[in-house]
Amino acid sequence: MGRDDSKSKGTNKASLPQTPKTEKIAPGKMREEVAQELDELHHLVEKTKHNTRNKK
Repeated sequence: MGRDDSKSKGTNKASLPQTPKTEKIAPGKMREEVAQELDELHHLVEKTKHNTRNKK
């Protein structure tokens, strides 16, 4: 119940957000995508560690 004590459902309450077809990843490419993201994260962590060592 909301502030107005309305018994009707909201217009968007039952639906979930959907991913557009252009942004979907093929199931076979999922592992490749995750591996690329983990690799990028690893490089960022190493770069940050290197930069903090040089500041000391």
